[in-house]
Amino acid sequence: MSRSSIEEVSESGAFARTPSKFRNFVSHDPNSPFPAESGRYHLYIGYGCPWACRCLSYLRIKGLDKVISFTVVKSEWEKTKENDEHIGWVFPSSDDEEPGAEPDPINGAKTVRELYELASRDYNGKYSVPVLWDKKLNTIVNNESSEIIRMLNSEFNDLAENAALDLYPPHLKSKIDEVNEWIYEGINNGVYRCGFAKKQGPYNEAIEKLYKALDRCEEILSRQRYICGNTLTEADIRLFVTLIRFDEVYAVHFKCNKRLIREYPNLLNYTKDIFQIPDMSSTVNMDHIKRHYYGSHPSMDPFGIIPVGPNIDYSSPHDRSRFSS
Repeated sequence: MSRSSIEEVSESGAFARTPSKFRNFVSHDPNSPFPAESGRYHLYIGYGCPWACRCLSYLRIKGLDKVISFTVVKSEWEKTKENDEHIGWVFPSSDDEEPGAEPDPINGAKTVRELYELASRDYNGKYSVPVLWDKKLNTIVNNESSEIIRMLNSEFNDLAENAALDLYPPHLKSKIDEVNEWIYEGINNGVYRCGFAKKQGPYNEAIEKLYKALDRCEEILSRQRYICGNTLTEADIRLFVTLIRFDEVYAVHFKCNKRLIREYPNLLNYTKDIFQIPDMSSTVNMDHIKRHYYGSHPSMDPFGIIPVGPNIDYSSPHDRSRFSS
């Protein structure tokens, strides 16, 4: 049965995300089934999706956008087939339909669902982004963002313009893995556990865990520039994509309103710092982000009314240069 992430709720009323199913790996080894080659792979993303924007961030800051092409879907979910009620990511019919989104240039698909069905006739999971597509084999390589960013970090370095940037350096791997675990559980997935909860108990549990993790980040960032020290790492990109959406979306739509990011001095300035990394701002399309969340969950917001604020200026000065990097 076709389903969307908002429907992944257990009997207890708690949101329970299901794992991604396409888990192949692109390698720098030319003899691997999916070798790193310029022009072979295509990334499908949505600006509204934080998981997809992790991948777009890597594409930009590693200088891989001439090696791996990408396409952006429309911001709001729509029906993906006439004969069922599933709503999900769709492509515009023209370049002019929605600024920032474009038709599928590779397969001519009308929906992301079509890509999954092209790759696997018997697929019955979510039709999510990101999708890393192999144009040579005409299939999905991987749809798990945490694995795609690892590939983009290391496997395409012979082709990357910024190959020297290593966001998962050997001496920090264990630290990054440890930080990723509690940030994913409490913050990245935590906001969804708040927003998609269907009973008060699971919401209360998720909101407590969320703010415990945010408070922990605020304390860490009072002592160092980035979340794993004074070096930018994968953990920062993973945290950033949630923070940049927090006050604009999660505080209202997901009921994460106990304290806003702009009320955390270190987290706010940290978010500005990451946003101002060259090419990172191009991965943030706040119009798409707000239209996606407020327009794609009719069971939560049946009228799809988009709040006008708070319109935070993340390009304004920050204080993070007080730390060495």
